[in-house]
Amino acid sequence: MKFSDITGHDTLKARLAESICEGRVSHAQLFTGRAGSGTLALAIAYVQQLNCRCRRDGEACGECPDCRQIEALAHPDVHFVFPVNKQGKKSGETLLSDDFLPLWREAVQQSRGLLTPQEWYDRLDLGKTLKGIISAKEADEIIRKLSFKSFQSEYKSVIVWLPETMNDEAANKILKILEEPWDKTLFVLVSEQPERLLTTIISRTQEVAVPRIDDASMSAAARREGIEDPAQVRAAVRLAGGDLNELHRIASGESDGRRYENFDMFRSLMRLSYGNRHIELLAWADEASALTREQQLSFLVDAARLLRESYVLHAGAAEAVYLWGEEAEFCTKFAPFIGSRNIEPLIGEIELARMQISRNGSPKMIFTHFALTISKYIARLQ
Repeated sequence: MKFSDITGHDTLKARLAESICEGRVSHAQLFTGRAGSGTLALAIAYVQQLNCRCRRDGEACGECPDCRQIEALAHPDVHFVFPVNKQGKKSGETLLSDDFLPLWREAVQQSRGLLTPQEWYDRLDLGKTLKGIISAKEADEIIRKLSFKSFQSEYKSVIVWLPETMNDEAANKILKILEEPWDKTLFVLVSEQPERLLTTIISRTQEVAVPRIDDASMSAAARREGIEDPAQVRAAVRLAGGDLNELHRIASGESDGRRYENFDMFRSLMRLSYGNRHIELLAWADEASALTREQQLSFLVDAARLLRESYVLHAGAAEAVYLWGEEAEFCTKFAPFIGSRNIEPLIGEIELARMQISRNGSPKMIFTHFALTISKYIARLQ
């Protein structure tokens, strides 16, 4: 996976390539960003660039043995660590990333490096409540692997995907390695929620923030997905929000049903809120808490989008709004309830709920508090 294979991030890719050429390679780096921004893909491309011995014009050649092995996720000096688990796990049973490595390679390659945590957990068939973890035994295995000499490369590299899933014991063992690293050893942590990491781990890493993909690159990606009409390209890019995974779902029509379900939930929540129907809001919270974690996060993302679009309508800038059909009809009527006095706290409540759901908080408690608090802010403008 070369830098040129990755959509967008031209400035960031040039900076990473330059740091390698100049020999400025920090022993521990923290790549942060969403899966759909290509964070994992960038991390793998960075390690490939570092290990390629035939770089051309600041780009990995893609043809040498090192490049081919890293593209296959099978290089002897590049190790992968990621959260694992399984249904029916026995007490005391040890699960390591290597046990699931063939499945993970397939998932990463099929997703073009855009694998999401939920997609991975679905592949593991973990159900609605079970989540993957990186255990202390995994940290011990990392230490064991790094104690050996490298097979063929100058560097021994470890890519840790979703380090926020480490338990406390594993995190402290990893911290020990970061504090006293071996020579020519590279740690690349790839995180969607860096705020969940130990502050001491963050302080010992060099952060590489991977932003949302720029609109020009997203527009080109939309055309590659088969969207040709310029107006539809602009709408798809706006809805995708710099996320290639979401753009693919939009282009394939896969997100249509989910988006309508999210809109229906949003419309119901807002009608109950401005009607101060608290008993029915509790029933709404029960329904929301019964959704899968992915569906809950998807709803919250769409709720933020619809609130922002309603605010833009309230501000009198209808030409800048990307809504149609029932969404446009409802938000036009709903816009008077969303203004400068409540838009920020409403979005703040959505972001808080997203963080709590991401951290595996109790959905029943989260959505009950969320629904009642949203009702308070909606009623404020009446």
